[in-house]
Amino acid sequence: MAEFMTGLHRSHYCGELRNKDIGSTATVCGWVQRQRDLGQLIFIDLRDRTGIVQLAFDEGTAREIFDKAFSVRSEFVLAAVGTVRERASKTDKIATGDIEIAVTDLRVLSKAQTPPFEIVDNSKTAEEIRLRYRYLDLRRRPLMENLITRSRISKIARDYFYENGFVEIETPMMIKSTPEGARDYLVPSRIHQGKFYALPQSPQIYKQLLMLSGFDRYIQLARCFRDEDLRADRQPEFTQIDMELSFVDADEIMAINEGLMARLFRELRGIELSLPFLRMKYEDAMNTYGSDKPDVRFDMKIRDLSDVVGGIDFVVFKSALDCGGSVRAIVAKNAAAALTRKKIDKLTEYVKGIGAKGLAYIRWADETPSCSFGKFLSEGDLDRILTSLSAQQGDVVFVVADRNSVVLPTLGALRLEVARQLDIIPKDMFRFVWIVDFPFFELDEETGEWVAMHHPFTMPREECLDYLETDPSKVIAKAYDLTLNGTELSSGSMRITDYELQQKMFRALKMTDEEIDAKFGFLVEAYKYGAPPHGGMGIGLDRIAMLMCGADSLRDVTAFPKVQNASELMSSCPSAVDPDSLDVLGISIRTGD
Repeated sequence: MAEFMTGLHRSHYCGELRNKDIGSTATVCGWVQRQRDLGQLIFIDLRDRTGIVQLAFDEGTAREIFDKAFSVRSEFVLAAVGTVRERASKTDKIATGDIEIAVTDLRVLSKAQTPPFEIVDNSKTAEEIRLRYRYLDLRRRPLMENLITRSRISKIARDYFYENGFVEIETPMMIKSTPEGARDYLVPSRIHQGKFYALPQSPQIYKQLLMLSGFDRYIQLARCFRDEDLRADRQPEFTQIDMELSFVDADEIMAINEGLMARLFRELRGIELSLPFLRMKYEDAMNTYGSDKPDVRFDMKIRDLSDVVGGIDFVVFKSALDCGGSVRAIVAKNAAAALTRKKIDKLTEYVKGIGAKGLAYIRWADETPSCSFGKFLSEGDLDRILTSLSAQQGDVVFVVADRNSVVLPTLGALRLEVARQLDIIPKDMFRFVWIVDFPFFELDEETGEWVAMHHPFTMPREECLDYLETDPSKVIAKAYDLTLNGTELSSGSMRITDYELQQKMFRALKMTDEEIDAKFGFLVEAYKYGAPPHGGMGIGLDRIAMLMCGADSLRDVTAFPKVQNASELMSSCPSAVDPDSLDVLGISIRTGD
Protein backbone atom coordinates (compact mmCIF):
# COMPACT_ATOMS: atom_id res chain seq x y z
CA MET A 1 0.00 0.00 0.00
CA ALA A 2 1.16 3.49 -0.79
CA GLU A 3 1.71 5.79 2.16
CA PHE A 4 0.53 9.37 2.46
CA MET A 5 2.19 12.69 3.24
CA THR A 6 -0.16 13.39 6.14
CA GLY A 7 1.63 15.71 8.53
CA LEU A 8 4.56 16.27 6.14
CA HIS A 9 5.23 19.39 4.14
CA ARG A 10 8.15 19.69 1.77
CA SER A 11 10.67 22.18 3.14
CA HIS A 12 13.31 22.00 0.40
CA TYR A 13 13.76 20.83 -3.16
CA CYS A 14 16.40 18.12 -3.50
CA GLY A 15 18.87 20.19 -5.46
CA GLU A 16 18.69 23.25 -3.20
CA LEU A 17 20.42 21.95 -0.08
CA ARG A 18 23.97 23.16 0.63
CA ASN A 19 26.56 23.38 3.44
CA LYS A 20 24.63 26.28 4.98
CA ASP A 21 21.79 23.84 5.73
CA ILE A 22 23.96 21.45 7.80
CA GLY A 23 22.30 20.79 11.15
CA SER A 24 18.81 21.71 9.99
CA THR A 25 15.86 19.40 9.42
CA ALA A 26 14.74 18.97 5.83
CA THR A 27 11.73 17.32 4.21
CA VAL A 28 12.27 16.38 0.56
CA CYS A 29 10.19 14.56 -2.03
CA GLY A 30 11.03 12.97 -5.34
CA TRP A 31 11.88 9.91 -7.40
CA VAL A 32 14.56 7.34 -6.63
CA GLN A 33 17.42 7.65 -9.10
CA ARG A 34 19.18 4.66 -7.55
CA GLN A 35 19.52 2.71 -4.30
CA ARG A 36 22.86 1.38 -3.06
CA ASP A 37 22.79 -1.35 -0.41
CA LEU A 38 26.16 -1.68 1.37
CA GLY A 39 24.91 -4.02 4.10
CA GLN A 40 24.84 -1.86 7.24
CA LEU A 41 24.64 1.26 5.11
CA ILE A 42 22.07 2.22 2.46
CA PHE A 43 22.19 5.27 0.22
CA ILE A 44 19.33 6.52 -1.94
CA ASP A 45 19.77 9.22 -4.58
CA LEU A 46 16.51 11.15 -4.55
CA ARG A 47 15.70 13.25 -7.63
CA ASP A 48 13.32 16.10 -8.34
CA ARG A 49 13.33 18.83 -10.99
CA THR A 50 16.07 20.78 -9.20
CA GLY A 51 18.60 17.97 -8.86
CA ILE A 52 19.65 15.05 -6.65
CA VAL A 53 20.30 14.69 -2.92
CA GLN A 54 21.69 11.65 -1.12
CA LEU A 55 19.58 10.04 1.62
CA ALA A 56 21.60 8.08 4.17
CA PHE A 57 20.49 5.14 6.35
CA ASP A 58 22.93 3.63 8.86
CA GLU A 59 23.17 2.08 12.35
CA GLY A 60 21.51 5.15 13.82
CA THR A 61 18.42 4.74 11.64
CA ALA A 62 15.29 3.17 13.14
CA ARG A 63 14.93 -0.44 12.02
CA GLU A 64 11.54 0.12 10.39
CA ILE A 65 12.93 3.00 8.34
CA PHE A 66 16.08 1.03 7.41
CA ASP A 67 14.02 -1.95 6.22
CA LYS A 68 11.79 0.35 4.19
CA ALA A 69 14.87 1.88 2.51
CA PHE A 70 16.09 -1.65 1.72
CA SER A 71 12.85 -2.34 -0.21
CA VAL A 72 13.04 0.81 -2.31
CA ARG A 73 13.76 0.54 -6.06
CA SER A 74 14.42 2.96 -8.92
CA GLU A 75 11.59 5.41 -9.72
CA PHE A 76 9.73 4.82 -6.44
CA VAL A 77 8.26 8.11 -5.22
CA LEU A 78 9.38 8.99 -1.70
CA ALA A 79 9.03 11.61 0.97
CA ALA A 80 11.93 11.77 3.45
CA VAL A 81 12.59 13.72 6.63
CA GLY A 82 15.98 13.99 8.24
CA THR A 83 18.92 16.06 9.40
CA VAL A 84 21.24 17.62 6.85
CA ARG A 85 24.82 16.62 7.61
CA GLU A 86 28.24 16.78 6.01
CA ARG A 87 28.82 13.98 3.55
CA ALA A 88 31.71 11.66 4.36
CA SER A 89 32.52 10.96 0.71
CA LYS A 90 32.04 14.20 -1.18
CA THR A 91 31.51 14.50 -4.94
CA ASP A 92 31.54 17.38 -7.40
CA LYS A 93 29.27 15.52 -9.84
CA ILE A 94 26.13 16.96 -8.22
CA ALA A 95 25.47 20.37 -6.68
CA THR A 96 24.58 18.77 -3.32
CA GLY A 97 27.75 16.69 -3.27
CA ASP A 98 28.99 18.09 0.07
CA ILE A 99 25.94 17.08 2.11
CA GLU A 100 23.44 14.28 2.69
CA ILE A 101 20.28 13.74 4.72
CA ALA A 102 20.35 11.33 7.66
CA VAL A 103 16.77 10.05 7.34
CA THR A 104 14.48 9.81 10.38
CA ASP A 105 11.18 9.30 8.53
CA LEU A 106 10.64 7.72 5.10
CA ARG A 107 7.38 7.24 3.26
CA VAL A 108 6.85 5.35 0.02
CA LEU A 109 4.25 7.48 -1.75
CA SER A 110 4.15 5.37 -4.92
CA LYS A 111 5.86 2.19 -6.08
CA ALA A 112 7.10 1.81 -9.65
CA GLN A 113 7.49 -1.04 -12.07
CA THR A 114 10.84 -1.39 -13.80
CA PRO A 115 10.69 1.31 -16.50
CA PRO A 116 11.13 0.35 -20.20
CA PHE A 117 14.49 2.15 -20.24
CA GLU A 118 16.94 3.43 -17.66
CA ILE A 119 16.31 7.06 -16.80
CA VAL A 120 19.79 8.53 -17.11
CA ASP A 121 21.04 11.77 -18.63
CA ASN A 122 22.89 10.19 -21.55
CA SER A 123 20.30 7.63 -22.54
CA LYS A 124 21.23 5.33 -25.43
CA THR A 125 17.64 4.14 -25.84
CA ALA A 126 16.12 4.71 -29.29
CA GLU A 127 14.21 7.98 -29.50
CA GLU A 128 11.08 6.21 -30.74
CA ILE A 129 10.85 4.25 -27.47
CA ARG A 130 11.57 7.31 -25.36
CA LEU A 131 8.86 9.27 -27.19
CA ARG A 132 6.38 6.44 -26.58
CA TYR A 133 7.07 6.85 -22.86
CA ARG A 134 7.61 10.59 -23.02
CA TYR A 135 6.47 11.15 -19.42
CA LEU A 136 9.43 9.00 -18.35
CA ASP A 137 11.85 10.57 -20.81
CA LEU A 138 11.00 14.01 -19.40
CA ARG A 139 12.37 12.91 -16.02
CA ARG A 140 15.86 12.99 -17.55
CA ARG A 141 17.85 16.03 -16.49
CA PRO A 142 18.74 17.38 -19.99
CA LEU A 143 15.12 17.47 -21.18
CA MET A 144 13.89 18.84 -17.87
CA GLU A 145 16.47 21.64 -17.98
CA ASN A 146 15.54 22.43 -21.59
CA LEU A 147 11.87 22.91 -20.67
CA ILE A 148 12.79 24.99 -17.63
CA THR A 149 14.96 27.18 -19.87
CA ARG A 150 12.07 27.52 -22.31
CA SER A 151 9.83 28.61 -19.43
CA ARG A 152 12.38 31.23 -18.41
CA ILE A 153 12.56 32.52 -21.99
CA SER A 154 8.79 33.05 -21.89
CA LYS A 155 8.96 34.94 -18.59
CA ILE A 156 11.88 37.15 -19.64
CA ALA A 157 10.16 37.95 -22.95
CA ARG A 158 6.94 38.92 -21.21
CA ASP A 159 8.79 41.09 -18.68
CA TYR A 160 10.79 42.77 -21.45
CA PHE A 161 7.76 43.63 -23.56
CA TYR A 162 5.73 44.80 -20.57
CA GLU A 163 8.60 47.13 -19.66
CA ASN A 164 8.53 48.48 -23.23
CA GLY A 165 4.85 49.36 -23.24
CA PHE A 166 3.35 46.32 -24.96
CA VAL A 167 -0.14 44.99 -24.24
CA GLU A 168 -0.62 41.20 -24.21
CA ILE A 169 -3.77 40.23 -26.10
CA GLU A 170 -5.01 36.76 -27.02
CA THR A 171 -6.32 36.25 -30.55
CA PRO A 172 -8.74 33.50 -31.63
CA MET A 173 -7.64 29.89 -32.07
CA MET A 174 -10.47 29.09 -34.49
CA ILE A 175 -10.41 31.48 -37.42
CA LYS A 176 -11.37 31.90 -41.04
CA SER A 177 -9.08 30.00 -43.41
CA THR A 178 -6.82 32.48 -45.22
CA PRO A 179 -3.75 31.76 -47.36
CA GLU A 180 -0.49 32.13 -45.41
CA GLY A 181 1.94 29.86 -47.22
CA ALA A 182 1.16 26.43 -45.74
CA ARG A 183 -1.88 24.18 -45.47
CA ASP A 184 -4.34 24.92 -42.70
CA TYR A 185 -5.47 22.48 -40.04
CA LEU A 186 -9.25 22.55 -40.38
CA VAL A 187 -11.86 22.20 -37.62
CA PRO A 188 -15.37 21.18 -38.71
CA SER A 189 -18.31 23.10 -37.31
CA ARG A 190 -21.18 21.15 -35.76
CA ILE A 191 -23.54 24.13 -35.85
CA HIS A 192 -22.60 25.30 -39.35
CA GLN A 193 -22.38 21.92 -41.06
CA GLY A 194 -20.23 21.83 -44.16
CA LYS A 195 -18.17 24.79 -42.93
CA PHE A 196 -14.83 24.81 -41.20
CA TYR A 197 -12.71 26.86 -38.89
CA ALA A 198 -8.95 26.92 -39.41
CA LEU A 199 -6.33 26.79 -36.70
CA PRO A 200 -4.13 29.88 -37.11
CA GLN A 201 -0.84 29.64 -38.97
CA SER A 202 -0.12 32.93 -37.21
CA PRO A 203 -2.21 35.72 -35.65
CA GLN A 204 -1.35 37.87 -38.68
CA ILE A 205 -4.69 39.43 -39.59
CA TYR A 206 -5.89 39.82 -36.02
CA LYS A 207 -2.77 41.60 -34.83
CA GLN A 208 -3.07 44.02 -37.75
CA LEU A 209 -6.66 44.66 -36.77
CA LEU A 210 -5.47 45.36 -33.22
CA MET A 211 -3.27 48.12 -34.64
CA LEU A 212 -6.29 49.53 -36.43
CA SER A 213 -8.08 49.34 -33.08
CA GLY A 214 -5.48 51.62 -31.51
CA PHE A 215 -3.58 49.28 -29.18
CA ASP A 216 -0.28 50.54 -30.60
CA ARG A 217 1.94 47.76 -29.19
CA TYR A 218 0.68 44.17 -29.07
CA ILE A 219 2.45 41.05 -27.79
CA GLN A 220 1.33 37.43 -27.51
CA LEU A 221 2.95 34.08 -26.94
CA ALA A 222 0.83 32.67 -29.72
CA ARG A 223 0.20 29.03 -30.56
CA CYS A 224 0.39 28.49 -34.34
CA PHE A 225 -0.37 25.52 -36.58
CA ARG A 226 0.88 24.56 -40.03
CA ASP A 227 0.13 21.37 -41.89
CA GLU A 228 3.49 20.87 -43.58
CA ASP A 229 6.23 18.28 -43.74
CA LEU A 230 8.32 18.16 -40.58
CA ARG A 231 12.07 18.36 -40.00
CA ALA A 232 14.40 18.92 -37.05
CA ASP A 233 13.49 22.62 -36.71
CA ARG A 234 9.79 22.33 -37.55
CA GLN A 235 6.73 21.05 -35.66
CA PRO A 236 3.08 21.19 -36.82
CA GLU A 237 2.21 23.22 -33.72
CA PHE A 238 4.59 25.82 -32.37
CA THR A 239 4.79 29.00 -30.34
CA GLN A 240 5.65 32.49 -31.57
CA ILE A 241 6.66 35.48 -29.52
CA ASP A 242 4.37 37.53 -31.72
CA MET A 243 4.32 41.32 -31.87
CA GLU A 244 2.97 44.27 -33.82
CA LEU A 245 3.82 47.96 -33.43
CA SER A 246 2.24 51.17 -34.76
CA PHE A 247 3.89 54.46 -35.78
CA VAL A 248 7.32 52.86 -36.18
CA ASP A 249 9.66 51.90 -38.99
CA ALA A 250 11.56 48.67 -39.59
CA ASP A 251 14.66 49.96 -37.78
CA GLU A 252 12.69 50.47 -34.56
CA ILE A 253 11.15 47.00 -34.75
CA MET A 254 14.56 45.43 -35.28
CA ALA A 255 16.04 47.43 -32.38
CA ILE A 256 13.27 46.24 -30.03
CA ASN A 257 14.00 42.63 -30.94
CA GLU A 258 17.75 43.05 -30.62
CA GLY A 259 17.10 44.28 -27.10
CA LEU A 260 15.05 41.16 -26.36
CA MET A 261 17.80 38.86 -27.63
CA ALA A 262 20.41 40.75 -25.59
CA ARG A 263 18.27 40.36 -22.45
CA LEU A 264 17.71 36.64 -23.04
CA PHE A 265 21.37 35.83 -23.62
CA ARG A 266 22.54 37.99 -20.73
CA GLU A 267 20.16 36.46 -18.20
CA LEU A 268 20.16 32.86 -19.40
CA ARG A 269 23.64 32.35 -20.82
CA GLY A 270 25.69 35.15 -19.26
CA ILE A 271 26.62 36.31 -22.78
CA GLU A 272 26.76 39.97 -23.80
CA LEU A 273 25.67 40.22 -27.43
CA SER A 274 27.21 42.87 -29.66
CA LEU A 275 24.54 45.28 -30.91
CA PRO A 276 23.36 46.14 -33.48
CA PHE A 277 23.28 42.81 -35.29
CA LEU A 278 24.82 42.37 -38.72
CA ARG A 279 22.47 43.25 -41.59
CA MET A 280 22.77 41.52 -44.95
CA LYS A 281 20.79 42.00 -48.13
CA TYR A 282 18.93 38.92 -49.36
CA GLU A 283 20.86 38.98 -52.64
CA ASP A 284 24.21 39.08 -50.82
CA ALA A 285 23.19 36.26 -48.49
CA MET A 286 22.22 34.02 -51.40
CA ASN A 287 25.29 34.85 -53.49
CA THR A 288 27.73 34.46 -50.58
CA TYR A 289 26.19 31.70 -48.47
CA GLY A 290 23.59 30.09 -50.72
CA SER A 291 20.91 30.64 -48.08
CA ASP A 292 18.60 33.35 -46.76
CA LYS A 293 19.45 32.09 -43.26
CA PRO A 294 23.25 32.04 -43.47
CA ASP A 295 25.47 30.47 -40.84
CA VAL A 296 28.29 33.04 -40.60
CA ARG A 297 30.20 31.31 -37.81
CA PHE A 298 32.67 29.97 -40.37
CA ASP A 299 33.98 31.15 -43.74
CA MET A 300 33.83 28.93 -46.87
CA LYS A 301 31.94 31.55 -48.89
CA ILE A 302 30.57 30.90 -52.37
CA ARG A 303 32.73 32.30 -55.17
CA ASP A 304 31.57 33.03 -58.74
CA LEU A 305 33.82 31.37 -61.35
CA SER A 306 31.66 32.23 -64.37
CA ASP A 307 34.11 34.74 -65.86
CA VAL A 308 37.14 32.56 -65.11
CA VAL A 309 35.73 29.44 -66.80
CA GLY A 310 33.81 31.18 -69.59
CA GLY A 311 36.32 30.10 -72.25
CA ILE A 312 36.69 26.50 -71.10
CA ASP A 313 35.29 23.90 -73.52
CA PHE A 314 33.46 21.86 -70.87
CA VAL A 315 29.82 21.18 -71.75
CA VAL A 316 28.64 21.31 -68.12
CA PHE A 317 30.03 24.83 -67.68
CA LYS A 318 29.02 26.02 -71.17
CA SER A 319 25.42 24.83 -70.94
CA ALA A 320 24.99 26.47 -67.54
CA LEU A 321 26.33 29.80 -68.77
CA ASP A 322 24.40 29.64 -72.06
CA CYS A 323 21.08 29.32 -70.21
CA GLY A 324 21.82 32.32 -68.01
CA GLY A 325 23.13 30.32 -65.08
CA SER A 326 26.53 30.40 -63.43
CA VAL A 327 29.52 28.34 -62.33
CA ARG A 328 30.32 28.77 -58.64
CA ALA A 329 32.54 27.15 -56.05
CA ILE A 330 33.40 26.80 -52.38
CA VAL A 331 36.86 26.07 -51.00
CA ALA A 332 37.30 23.72 -48.04
CA LYS A 333 40.60 24.88 -46.56
CA ASN A 334 43.08 22.23 -45.41
CA ALA A 335 40.50 19.52 -46.08
CA ALA A 336 42.27 17.31 -48.66
CA ALA A 337 43.41 14.79 -46.05
CA ALA A 338 39.96 14.48 -44.46
CA LEU A 339 37.92 14.56 -47.67
CA THR A 340 39.03 11.41 -49.42
CA ARG A 341 37.84 10.45 -52.88
CA LYS A 342 35.30 8.10 -51.28
CA LYS A 343 33.89 10.92 -49.15
CA ILE A 344 33.75 13.23 -52.17
CA ASP A 345 31.75 10.56 -54.03
CA LYS A 346 29.28 10.53 -51.14
CA LEU A 347 29.07 14.33 -51.26
CA THR A 348 28.33 14.05 -54.98
CA GLU A 349 25.40 11.77 -54.20
CA TYR A 350 24.32 14.20 -51.50
CA VAL A 351 24.08 17.18 -53.89
CA LYS A 352 22.29 15.05 -56.48
CA GLY A 353 19.75 14.23 -53.79
CA ILE A 354 18.96 17.92 -53.33
CA GLY A 355 18.56 18.78 -57.01
CA ALA A 356 22.01 19.21 -58.56
CA LYS A 357 23.05 17.29 -61.66
CA GLY A 358 26.53 16.63 -60.31
CA LEU A 359 29.55 17.95 -58.46
CA ALA A 360 32.93 18.87 -59.93
CA TYR A 361 35.95 19.07 -57.66
CA ILE A 362 39.64 19.82 -57.36
CA ARG A 363 41.43 17.94 -54.60
CA TRP A 364 44.90 19.34 -53.96
CA ALA A 365 46.34 16.67 -51.66
CA ASP A 366 49.74 16.21 -53.32
CA GLU A 367 51.98 18.53 -55.26
CA THR A 368 49.77 18.16 -58.35
CA PRO A 369 46.03 18.84 -57.87
CA SER A 370 43.54 16.14 -58.86
CA CYS A 371 40.76 17.69 -60.97
CA SER A 372 37.57 15.82 -61.91
CA PHE A 373 37.22 17.89 -65.10
CA GLY A 374 40.93 18.20 -65.86
CA LYS A 375 40.73 16.58 -69.30
CA PHE A 376 38.63 19.50 -70.52
CA LEU A 377 41.15 22.13 -69.43
CA SER A 378 43.78 23.85 -71.53
CA GLU A 379 47.20 24.79 -70.25
CA GLY A 380 46.92 27.40 -67.52
CA ASP A 381 43.17 26.95 -66.94
CA LEU A 382 43.55 25.06 -63.67
CA ASP A 383 46.09 27.58 -62.34
CA ARG A 384 43.71 30.45 -63.15
CA ILE A 385 40.85 28.73 -61.32
CA LEU A 386 42.95 28.01 -58.25
CA THR A 387 44.46 31.50 -58.21
CA SER A 388 41.04 33.16 -58.50
CA LEU A 389 39.88 31.14 -55.47
CA SER A 390 43.11 31.68 -53.48
CA ALA A 391 43.24 27.88 -53.19
CA GLN A 392 46.41 26.25 -51.88
CA GLN A 393 47.86 22.80 -51.48
CA GLY A 394 45.78 20.92 -48.90
CA ASP A 395 42.49 22.48 -50.05
CA VAL A 396 39.47 20.94 -51.77
CA VAL A 397 37.42 22.95 -54.28
CA PHE A 398 33.80 22.01 -55.04
CA VAL A 399 32.17 23.40 -58.20
CA VAL A 400 28.51 23.41 -59.27
CA ALA A 401 27.22 24.69 -62.62
CA ASP A 402 23.53 25.21 -63.40
CA ARG A 403 20.79 27.79 -63.08
CA ASN A 404 21.34 30.08 -60.09
CA SER A 405 18.20 28.69 -58.49
CA VAL A 406 20.02 25.34 -58.34
CA VAL A 407 23.65 26.41 -57.89
CA LEU A 408 23.21 28.70 -54.89
CA PRO A 409 21.08 26.51 -52.58
CA THR A 410 23.13 23.45 -53.57
CA LEU A 411 26.42 25.08 -52.60
CA GLY A 412 24.76 26.55 -49.51
CA ALA A 413 23.70 23.09 -48.33
CA LEU A 414 27.05 21.54 -49.35
CA ARG A 415 28.90 24.26 -47.44
CA LEU A 416 27.09 23.27 -44.24
CA GLU A 417 27.53 19.53 -44.81
CA VAL A 418 31.27 19.87 -45.47
CA ALA A 419 31.67 22.09 -42.40
CA ARG A 420 29.89 19.49 -40.26
CA GLN A 421 32.11 16.71 -41.58
CA LEU A 422 35.24 18.78 -40.96
CA ASP A 423 33.92 19.84 -37.53
CA ILE A 424 34.82 23.49 -38.15
CA ILE A 425 31.58 25.06 -36.94
CA PRO A 426 32.38 26.80 -33.65
CA LYS A 427 30.39 25.57 -30.67
CA ASP A 428 28.84 27.98 -28.18
CA MET A 429 29.07 30.91 -30.62
CA PHE A 430 25.93 32.88 -31.46
CA ARG A 431 25.93 34.97 -34.66
CA PHE A 432 22.73 36.86 -35.41
CA VAL A 433 22.07 38.24 -38.89
CA TRP A 434 19.19 40.37 -40.14
CA ILE A 435 18.30 39.53 -43.75
CA VAL A 436 16.77 42.57 -45.46
CA ASP A 437 15.73 43.79 -48.92
CA PHE A 438 13.89 40.63 -49.91
CA PRO A 439 12.42 40.43 -53.41
CA PHE A 440 8.69 40.86 -53.19
CA PHE A 441 8.02 38.30 -55.92
CA GLU A 442 9.76 35.15 -57.09
CA LEU A 443 9.37 33.49 -60.47
CA ASP A 444 7.71 30.09 -60.49
CA GLU A 445 9.89 28.30 -63.04
CA GLU A 446 7.20 25.70 -63.77
CA THR A 447 4.36 28.13 -64.51
CA GLY A 448 6.36 31.23 -65.47
CA GLU A 449 4.19 33.24 -63.09
CA TRP A 450 5.43 35.72 -60.48
CA VAL A 451 4.28 34.70 -57.01
CA ALA A 452 4.58 36.51 -53.67
CA MET A 453 7.44 35.52 -51.36
CA HIS A 454 5.52 37.02 -48.43
CA HIS A 455 1.93 37.40 -47.28
CA PRO A 456 -0.06 39.92 -49.35
CA PHE A 457 -0.06 42.58 -46.60
CA THR A 458 3.70 43.16 -46.84
CA MET A 459 4.64 46.70 -47.77
CA PRO A 460 6.83 47.20 -50.86
CA ARG A 461 9.52 49.86 -50.76
CA GLU A 462 8.09 53.17 -51.95
CA GLU A 463 10.53 53.52 -54.86
CA CYS A 464 9.33 50.14 -56.21
CA LEU A 465 5.61 50.85 -56.35
CA ASP A 466 5.64 51.74 -60.05
CA TYR A 467 6.98 48.27 -60.88
CA LEU A 468 4.20 46.33 -59.20
CA GLU A 469 2.29 45.74 -62.43
CA THR A 470 5.09 46.32 -64.96
CA ASP A 471 8.23 44.56 -63.69
CA PRO A 472 7.73 42.40 -60.57
CA SER A 473 11.42 41.43 -60.52
CA LYS A 474 12.32 44.96 -59.41
CA VAL A 475 9.96 45.11 -56.43
CA ILE A 476 11.71 44.95 -53.04
CA ALA A 477 9.72 44.21 -49.88
CA LYS A 478 9.98 46.02 -46.58
CA ALA A 479 10.60 42.63 -45.00
CA TYR A 480 13.23 41.40 -42.57
CA ASP A 481 14.17 38.02 -41.16
CA LEU A 482 16.21 37.42 -38.02
CA THR A 483 18.51 34.41 -38.28
CA LEU A 484 20.84 32.77 -35.79
CA ASN A 485 23.55 30.25 -36.66
CA GLY A 486 21.82 29.20 -39.87
CA THR A 487 18.32 28.98 -38.40
CA GLU A 488 15.50 31.40 -39.18
CA LEU A 489 14.15 32.73 -35.88
CA SER A 490 11.73 35.30 -37.13
CA SER A 491 10.08 36.76 -40.19
CA GLY A 492 8.55 40.20 -40.22
CA SER A 493 7.63 43.17 -42.36
CA MET A 494 6.04 46.57 -42.52
CA ARG A 495 2.40 46.28 -43.55
CA ILE A 496 0.30 47.87 -46.27
CA THR A 497 -2.22 50.24 -44.69
CA ASP A 498 -3.46 52.09 -47.77
CA TYR A 499 -6.68 50.65 -49.19
CA GLU A 500 -5.87 51.47 -52.81
CA LEU A 501 -2.33 50.10 -52.56
CA GLN A 502 -3.65 46.89 -51.00
CA GLN A 503 -6.06 46.47 -53.91
CA LYS A 504 -3.19 47.06 -56.33
CA MET A 505 -1.17 44.39 -54.54
CA PHE A 506 -4.02 41.90 -54.79
CA ARG A 507 -4.26 42.59 -58.53
CA ALA A 508 -0.50 42.04 -58.89
CA LEU A 509 -1.05 38.63 -57.28
CA LYS A 510 -3.79 38.01 -59.87
CA MET A 511 -6.52 37.74 -57.26
CA THR A 512 -10.08 38.40 -58.40
CA ASP A 513 -12.46 40.70 -56.53
CA GLU A 514 -14.42 37.63 -55.47
CA GLU A 515 -11.28 35.98 -54.02
CA ILE A 516 -10.26 39.17 -52.23
CA ASP A 517 -13.67 39.58 -50.65
CA ALA A 518 -13.97 35.92 -49.67
CA LYS A 519 -10.52 35.70 -48.06
CA PHE A 520 -9.75 39.18 -46.78
CA GLY A 521 -12.92 41.23 -47.09
CA PHE A 522 -13.14 42.15 -43.39
CA LEU A 523 -9.51 43.36 -43.28
CA VAL A 524 -9.81 45.36 -46.51
CA GLU A 525 -12.97 46.94 -45.13
CA ALA A 526 -11.13 47.91 -41.95
CA TYR A 527 -8.51 49.82 -43.95
CA LYS A 528 -11.21 52.31 -44.95
CA TYR A 529 -11.53 53.58 -41.36
CA GLY A 530 -8.09 54.96 -40.63
CA ALA A 531 -5.12 52.63 -40.36
CA PRO A 532 -1.87 53.65 -38.63
CA PRO A 533 1.46 52.73 -40.21
CA HIS A 534 2.54 49.50 -38.54
CA GLY A 535 4.72 46.44 -38.77
CA GLY A 536 5.68 43.42 -36.76
CA MET A 537 7.23 40.00 -36.59
CA GLY A 538 7.04 36.70 -34.77
CA ILE A 539 10.02 35.00 -33.13
CA GLY A 540 9.97 31.21 -32.96
CA LEU A 541 10.05 30.52 -29.21
CA ASP A 542 10.76 26.84 -29.85
CA ARG A 543 13.69 27.65 -32.13
CA ILE A 544 15.36 30.16 -29.84
CA ALA A 545 14.98 27.65 -27.00
CA MET A 546 16.53 24.92 -29.16
CA LEU A 547 19.55 27.08 -30.01
CA MET A 548 20.05 28.45 -26.51
CA CYS A 549 19.91 24.93 -25.05
CA GLY A 550 22.24 23.52 -27.68
CA ALA A 551 19.58 20.96 -28.62
CA ASP A 552 19.61 19.07 -31.90
CA SER A 553 15.88 19.18 -32.54
CA LEU A 554 12.72 21.03 -31.57
CA ARG A 555 11.60 17.74 -30.02
CA ASP A 556 14.19 18.33 -27.29
CA VAL A 557 12.52 21.59 -26.17
CA THR A 558 8.89 20.52 -26.68
CA ALA A 559 7.10 18.63 -23.92
CA PHE A 560 5.06 16.30 -26.11
CA PRO A 561 6.34 16.61 -29.68
CA LYS A 562 5.20 15.11 -32.96
CA VAL A 563 7.48 12.95 -35.10
CA GLN A 564 8.15 13.31 -38.82
CA ASN A 565 4.76 11.98 -39.93
CA ALA A 566 3.04 14.47 -37.57
CA SER A 567 1.94 11.77 -35.11
CA GLU A 568 2.48 11.74 -31.37
CA LEU A 569 3.73 8.32 -30.36
CA MET A 570 2.78 8.43 -26.69
CA SER A 571 -0.97 8.92 -27.17
CA SER A 572 -1.20 7.49 -30.72
CA CYS A 573 -2.47 10.80 -32.04
CA PRO A 574 -4.07 11.38 -34.54
CA SER A 575 -6.66 8.65 -34.12
CA ALA A 576 -9.94 7.57 -35.63
CA VAL A 577 -13.18 8.83 -34.09
CA ASP A 578 -16.44 7.00 -33.72
CA PRO A 579 -19.11 7.20 -36.46
CA ASP A 580 -21.57 9.05 -34.20
CA SER A 581 -19.13 11.93 -33.77
CA LEU A 582 -18.74 12.17 -37.54
CA ASP A 583 -22.51 12.03 -38.10
CA VAL A 584 -23.03 14.99 -35.76
CA LEU A 585 -20.59 16.97 -37.90
CA GLY A 586 -22.11 15.81 -41.18
CA ILE A 587 -18.81 14.20 -42.22
CA SER A 588 -18.20 10.86 -43.89
CA ILE A 589 -14.80 9.25 -44.37
CA ARG A 590 -13.87 8.27 -47.92
CA THR A 591 -11.82 5.10 -48.01
CA GLY A 592 -9.35 4.16 -50.73
CA ASP A 593 -10.56 2.98 -54.14
